[in-house]
Amino acid sequence: MLHPSYAQGRVRPNRGIPTRVLHQMSDQPAPAAPTETPKPKRQRRRSRKAGLPPGTLVHIGEPRVGPVTLQFMLFNAEGCLEPSLANLDELPGLLNDNQICWVNVSGIHDLSLIERLGALFQLHPLVQEDIVNTEQRPKGEDYGTYGFIVVKNLSYAVQDRHLLTEQISFVFGQGFVLTFQENGNDPFVAVRDRLRTGRGRLRTQRADYLVYALLDAIVDNYFGVLEGIGEVTERVEEQLLSDPKPEILKELYSLRRCALFVRRAVWPLREVIGTLQRGQSQMITEFTRTYLADLYDHTIQLIDAIETYRDIIAGMLELYLSSASNRMTSVMKVLTVITTIFMPLSFIAGVYGMNFDYMPELKSPLGYPITLAVMVLIAGGMLWFFHRKQWL
Repeated sequence: MLHPSYAQGRVRPNRGIPTRVLHQMSDQPAPAAPTETPKPKRQRRRSRKAGLPPGTLVHIGEPRVGPVTLQFMLFNAEGCLEPSLANLDELPGLLNDNQICWVNVSGIHDLSLIERLGALFQLHPLVQEDIVNTEQRPKGEDYGTYGFIVVKNLSYAVQDRHLLTEQISFVFGQGFVLTFQENGNDPFVAVRDRLRTGRGRLRTQRADYLVYALLDAIVDNYFGVLEGIGEVTERVEEQLLSDPKPEILKELYSLRRCALFVRRAVWPLREVIGTLQRGQSQMITEFTRTYLADLYDHTIQLIDAIETYRDIIAGMLELYLSSASNRMTSVMKVLTVITTIFMPLSFIAGVYGMNFDYMPELKSPLGYPITLAVMVLIAGGMLWFFHRKQWL
């Protein structure tokens, strides 16, 4: 059964609560409401960590000032509820062996909230430090009583051809799953719908299967990203074959960069899933390992597709550079032919342009038309010769 506090009316369904409300409901004073200040450039804060001891929480990544939202879901085979807690300290009371508690945190720039969750779930300081550092490489770690996973969620906008990257961290143990999202781009909507409707086997399995389902949703996003990159690649390829404009070079380098980012996200993710599937962790059941093996195969397919797109993009770059070189060669060929034709004509004009007193041809009434006729014959003969040699 679900926790008895629901029957007593202590909690009520809600999708999520901002951290400002949590502060108001607790004994701590509420912080001042933040003011949105747009920052056009990405600012790094890694320099602030220099010299600090390990485990010190410093948010590294895109500066954010908006509220952090928490969403709670409790479920078992009998049902699913989404409570709103009056105080975050009530959360440990909802943890028991009869239900799974999933806490999703949207926004990781509130360091005090991360510290409170870390204290409630007894998370290692290094885990908390990695959660607020958005430049982590995808990885998986086993801390005995809980596991920690870092992955990258990707989304690709086909219209402006821009790749968006978001870090998502997972902490899971006996009866609980914590997810920390960098921003509000939620990739887990389908998983929540399955929990609410009871479709599939999510409600009947342990927390490790929920982690598998969340990872599977992220991998599905990768396939969508590759579809977008493939669609743009086909368009650029058609433009390259029909009209190779200089703007195509920028498109090709943008595609190449996107493919590189996807590869950097998927390659270590394969190692993470492989470790979960073949590892000896007691938190992963044999039932879940079977599905992790299938998810591992999906990452292999992603890597193969990425390598294929990288080869295609590299070939398109070579084709564009070869096309540009051929255009330059054609221009130089025309200029060379024109220069070659005018060389004898310039010689004739230079000879008769010299200021000698005695030049019999200058006094001949036919000198001028004969000279022009010779020039025309020379130019025509050279054009005929170049055409016969297929140089034109």
